[in-house]
Amino acid sequence: MATKAPAKKAPAKKAPAKKAPKGGARASGNGYDADAIQTLEGLEAVRKRPGMYIGGTGSQGLMHLVWELVDNAVDEAAAGHATKVEITLHRDHSVEVADNGRGIPIDQHAKRKVSALEVVFTELHAGGKFGGGAYGASGGLHGVGASVVNALSSRLVAQVDRDGNTWELAFRERVAGQWDGAAFKAGHTLRKVKRIAKTKSGTRVRFLPDRELFDDDARIDVDEICERVTRACFLVPGMKVRVADKRSGGRKEPFEFVSRGGLVDLVNECSEGDRASEVISLSGIEPFTERVPVDGKMRDVERDCTVEVALRWVKGFDSSFQSFVNTIPTDQGGTHVAGFERALTRAANDVLLKDARKLAKLAKENKHRATKEDVQEGLVAALKVEFPEPQFRGQTKQELGTPAVEKIVYDVVKSGLADWFAGGGPKTHVNAVRDKIATAVMNRVASKQVLENRRKAASMGSTGMPDKLADCRVHGPDSELVIVEGDSAAGPAKLGRNAENTAILPLRGKVVNAGKATLKQVLDNAEAQSLFTAIGAGQGKDFDLEGARYGRIVILCDADVDGSHIRCLLLTLIHEYMRPLLEDGRVFAAQPPLYSCRVGDTLHRAFSEEERDAITAELTKGRRKATNLTWNRFKGLGEMNVEELAECALDRDTRVLRRLTMEDAKQAKEAARLFDVLMGNDVGQRRDFLISNSTLLDPAALDI
Repeated sequence: MATKAPAKKAPAKKAPAKKAPKGGARASGNGYDADAIQTLEGLEAVRKRPGMYIGGTGSQGLMHLVWELVDNAVDEAAAGHATKVEITLHRDHSVEVADNGRGIPIDQHAKRKVSALEVVFTELHAGGKFGGGAYGASGGLHGVGASVVNALSSRLVAQVDRDGNTWELAFRERVAGQWDGAAFKAGHTLRKVKRIAKTKSGTRVRFLPDRELFDDDARIDVDEICERVTRACFLVPGMKVRVADKRSGGRKEPFEFVSRGGLVDLVNECSEGDRASEVISLSGIEPFTERVPVDGKMRDVERDCTVEVALRWVKGFDSSFQSFVNTIPTDQGGTHVAGFERALTRAANDVLLKDARKLAKLAKENKHRATKEDVQEGLVAALKVEFPEPQFRGQTKQELGTPAVEKIVYDVVKSGLADWFAGGGPKTHVNAVRDKIATAVMNRVASKQVLENRRKAASMGSTGMPDKLADCRVHGPDSELVIVEGDSAAGPAKLGRNAENTAILPLRGKVVNAGKATLKQVLDNAEAQSLFTAIGAGQGKDFDLEGARYGRIVILCDADVDGSHIRCLLLTLIHEYMRPLLEDGRVFAAQPPLYSCRVGDTLHRAFSEEERDAITAELTKGRRKATNLTWNRFKGLGEMNVEELAECALDRDTRVLRRLTMEDAKQAKEAARLFDVLMGNDVGQRRDFLISNSTLLDPAALDI
């Protein structure tokens, strides 16, 4: 596709002289008369206002050109005529989309007197998707997709495999013709490229976007293409896609994907973490009547709308929901999404949570009904509706506007979920979902109460900071909050800190185990509440990392069992309610030594018995005897003097910190659970654990 000078345009016809109105005066003196009214012919309308057709001239608009051709190819597969779709990003930054469908018709168009192939790429609102003739349900319905791509390209070449031959038509600056090497010759005749098997068919379109129309930083993202075509595979089971990036620095290996399970596969793909339920699959079909123009007159036409839904709940908080109309992702929702959300909330309240014992107390205050957000906490779902000629709001087709679809989706989802909640699903899964949604309701009510309490405190002039917090003078990225265990360690820590940027928060008791406690139990825990308040960024889904008052959180606990337990509980609390701190690498554990030994002016520290023995061996290589070395064993932070604590835990030049990760937090959560089992008050739970994990003892010999 060599670059050549644009073809010369025919000179504009000179407008005939206007006749002045009677009296010789102009129609108006303000310059706004008939000459001010302009009309845009053909594809010039697209070039004049590209945002109306592709949403803008940035990367999103550039990607939309790819989507228009991909949607056409996927429609062929959805209609059962294609099995493969290939997208190639070439080195010259042109894009090629190919399918093995029926191929765009090449015979002469009766009205336009040129090939149907040329009509598709040069006429707005021209295609095979009007009136249901060639497609029952498809994504591209405005008939402007292929022509818009041509309108916004400097070059485009379309090849069609059909009737035993490969046919080609090229465009340069929207003018039809053929390339002969580097030369372009305008014309309407299709070129016969080669003979092929009569059974072979398909379409290949390669276009080079007109960069003069797009922003300088507009780019085509291969990862976004791979993500979108993967979603398309879930909508058209059995369709195979292939994406090849031949650009400089592009993907080394082509991306290939195929799905056999449809929306169920999509939900499984998007499910992260522990599952609370199985994948629930719902489907149904209902007719509706729509008033549309037929042969120039408004008539009632009956349509069939097919609804497919797959959903499950996971134990986390994050939700994932994707919706589609035919083969088009509707990222901005629409009437089908409104019907789904309304049905989901109604089924949960009317069937699943009806007479739920966990919400009995809230029911007395009429606060027991779940909101949309409660029900969708941890929900992973995919919704697809199929019907002819959907009404989209805008050419970018991101929001469905067909009103009748809302009720149809509502009926299918409400009845299907009600059956699953009422006993159609596994009892353990139904109970898990009920418990999850009920907990979400309780957490929301509790959070609202906490917010109201904070507002009351603020109105009374309270600072809102814990009284035991020894705050620093300057907050921000270079400041840190050191959490210490008890008042005995807090005293030396406050004296040894740099008060400019180091705050000290002592804990006076055990932190609640956030891995198993409800939100209300966490918020009622004084130590957890103090930590939330001191950090100042909220908790749970409302946690705002930008609002954190400190750049680092440092956990400083004793090197014993109790210290390990507190460290695990703190890390679990941060993981469950302030996770962005961990994800951003802002949480650390101070590593105070277990042993210290002074030899002359040098202080040696050991963090384990093995390290102590290794240092001893090194120091006694000469004439020094091991008996002359005095190792001090630190039993707790409170036993260190101010200088020792400052040097090993507070001084940024001499201390040792270990950054805690998400994996550390997961291990801490499990450790906190084991601490509760082995050290808690539930004797029966501890007995069962010991019996099931005692491989060295004969259970029959135990006195139980």
